[in-house]
Amino acid sequence: MANPMSFDAEFDVLVIGAGGCGLVAALAAHENGMDVAIVEKMDRVQGNTVLSSGSIPAANTRFQRAAGVVDSPDVFVEDLERVAGRHDAPELTRRLADISAELVEWLVDNADVNMTLVETYKHIGHRVHRLHSPPSRRGSDLVNDLLKTIENRDIPIAYGNPAVDLLISPDGKVMGAVTETKTGERTAIGAKAVILATNGFGANRELLARFCPELAAVPYGGSVASEGEAIRWGEELGADLANMGAYQAHASLADPHGSLVTWTVVEKGGVIVDHQGTRFGDETIGYSAFAAQELEREGPFYVIADTRVRDVTAGGQEEYAELCEHGGVIEAPDAASLAQRLGMDPVRLAATLDDTIAAARSAVQDQYGRKAWGLGPLNAPFTATRIGPALFHTQGGLKVDMDGRVLKQQRPIPGLYAGGGAACGISGSKGGLGYMSGNGLLGALGLGYLAGRAAARDASAFPA
Repeated sequence: MANPMSFDAEFDVLVIGAGGCGLVAALAAHENGMDVAIVEKMDRVQGNTVLSSGSIPAANTRFQRAAGVVDSPDVFVEDLERVAGRHDAPELTRRLADISAELVEWLVDNADVNMTLVETYKHIGHRVHRLHSPPSRRGSDLVNDLLKTIENRDIPIAYGNPAVDLLISPDGKVMGAVTETKTGERTAIGAKAVILATNGFGANRELLARFCPELAAVPYGGSVASEGEAIRWGEELGADLANMGAYQAHASLADPHGSLVTWTVVEKGGVIVDHQGTRFGDETIGYSAFAAQELEREGPFYVIADTRVRDVTAGGQEEYAELCEHGGVIEAPDAASLAQRLGMDPVRLAATLDDTIAAARSAVQDQYGRKAWGLGPLNAPFTATRIGPALFHTQGGLKVDMDGRVLKQQRPIPGLYAGGGAACGISGSKGGLGYMSGNGLLGALGLGYLAGRAAARDASAFPA
């Protein structure tokens, strides 16, 4: 931590990180009258929001009401708590659920983001349709819309300028940050408020070994920029940490293509088998929870569906359609032919599919307890995609109050705010079982929205 006598530049609010959280925080602070700047260590935006489907869960939005969906923050909280269980920040669960509809409608009305209610799937844990996403179901489109609004409002972004240190006043207030370019040029930027939107620590093997040791050798499918700077700075300041062992894993990272295979394939009726052609669990527990089961076994694994599931899914999700076009989803006329292509015992794979089809027809009880089969029993021709488990992003971070202020011994650190992966999440205290679809973006954009507004209020009261 540094304490300079002067600054090279000064702003009301400095946002560190230009992902979804940082962009929303900047817009929220700016519309509340603040002079805002963003610094980004990469040469372009490439955070986890870009890699996501752009789905934000929200309860009782006008889009839900127009579609006849009855929902409320109370129901949303019940769903979140049922999946996540007890964790270190239950009050944040309630806060984010309460402002979720306001957030989505603000994104559409004030931030010019094109979003629609997702009515073709709900994803695990949600009792009703409450995911809101760009029509393409791409997080990159959400981010591009935010970037256009940032540009239209003349909010500067300095790419290739990583923050390397926070600036602290003698009385302990965060008063800016130091950035350093590739050429070693340092800039001291003063600010009345600093918002950490630096993502999590999924790309930092040392921090993973410390907080999530079971993931130390697991492939990482998230942003390479997620190196845990916020954790390091927070610990130096004595900040509180919360839910550090929690994370979002994903059971279906396409191998070798590297793209995430949407869990809609499973929800429409697909199943996952091991390299011998045998199922080993109830796939409907969700992509994060099911990844834990894959991590206990030897891969590779395959998601098996049929051409009907493939075509319906590809028709609504562009990224999956591209995977199909690039040969990531193979097709075979029957189980024996599929087994031959995958190098499996045809008798075993055929038996697995026969059992699955019988369970989907309710002729027998599924041995793993699965009850939801989407479009119904699978039918030849069949499809398969080779997959493996991966960490997508961590869910632990700096503990914050209800407006994103970073806490130290339960009291706010003056001038410091955090959101997204830099802050603690609401997906349980440990492991990947507590993650419900959209939790990451709700925490990222929700806390960005709250922190940006709080920083503006607090900075307005700070002496010039």
